[in-house]
Amino acid sequence: MRKCNHPFRGLLTCLVALTTAFSLAVPASATTISQIKALIKKQQAQINQINTEISDMEDAQDLLEEEIADLDSEILNTMVSVGLLEDEIAANQIEIDKAQAQYDEAKAVEEKQYEDMKLHIQLMYEAGNSSYLEAFLASSGFGAMMNQADYIEAFYAYDQKLLQEYKAQKEYVETLRLELEAQKSILEADKQVMEEEIARLETLLAEKKEKSESYDAQIAKAKQEAAAYKAKIQQEEKEIKKLEEEARKKAEEEARKKAEAAANGNYNVTKIDVSIIDNANGSELGKKIAKYACQYIGNPYVYGGTSLTKGTDCSGFTYRVYKDFGYSLSRTSAAQRNNGKAVEYKDAQPGDLICYDGHVGLYIGGGYIVHASNPKSGIKVSKATYRTILAVRRII
Repeated sequence: MRKCNHPFRGLLTCLVALTTAFSLAVPASATTISQIKALIKKQQAQINQINTEISDMEDAQDLLEEEIADLDSEILNTMVSVGLLEDEIAANQIEIDKAQAQYDEAKAVEEKQYEDMKLHIQLMYEAGNSSYLEAFLASSGFGAMMNQADYIEAFYAYDQKLLQEYKAQKEYVETLRLELEAQKSILEADKQVMEEEIARLETLLAEKKEKSESYDAQIAKAKQEAAAYKAKIQQEEKEIKKLEEEARKKAEEEARKKAEAAANGNYNVTKIDVSIIDNANGSELGKKIAKYACQYIGNPYVYGGTSLTKGTDCSGFTYRVYKDFGYSLSRTSAAQRNNGKAVEYKDAQPGDLICYDGHVGLYIGGGYIVHASNPKSGIKVSKATYRTILAVRRII
């Protein structure tokens, strides 16, 4: 049987191998109970192997489903992170737009101030030196003249100061805008990385889902194969019951014929005086059972045996004698002490069981029993009272 070691590869190949092996393992026909039982045992082993493979595939699929769930969660979390980045980029863009607007405004003010300053300078120079001279001459004194010159210089310095302030504001805003643009570039790069990671995870997720679906198909086919073999086993078990019933009926018929033959037969009893049996009180059937049992005097004792010719133990002897007459006794001496009905020893008749501690014999009349005594003596006749009697049981 081929074994699949890797949980994620070759399972379909294994399933095909299993199916092929099963089809080859089933013989063309099985006609006896032992052959059918052997076939069922083999098929059950094959079913067990299928179930093992199914369990392996289900474990692998469970692991795969866990990985799919983890991937789903990771994709969701990454998408949330992308959404947060998009919000951050949008907020950053608003700040960039504000900075751009501030920059445009500062630049316009700077340019206006620059133009105003150029105009002021142009006007002063267009007036020429005569303007300064006239200003000085028009002054009421030297002090006033100096004040007039200082005013002109102060006006120019003021223009310069405003120009530098506007220029500085413009440069600050531009620096801020550039920083925001750089930050936006970083955020967009992070977003791209995350989107690429989402794409990778989605590809991996699709592959794992495809594998999981493949497991579904393989497991379904394996279960179908197992079900087919279970159905086959059920049919074979029915066949066994049918054969067993036929065998039982045949055995019953053989036992009936044997019991009939035993009841109506003439027994070759040469090792005892049969008058002991004939002269005893009791039924004719009991006497026939006693004579039947005495045919086997001298045959061997075998522990656990039930063969009257090849060997038997004490309870096997009484069990088999009565079985040959169509009666069913318990198998052990202790259990046979409860078979039939109790009678007093003084009323014992041929065919009654004489029960001892751990032993049993068959009463034949005249105070004697026939019994499988021990390995040394085998089946023999003894006095019924040779040991303490615990019970006498009448079977017929």
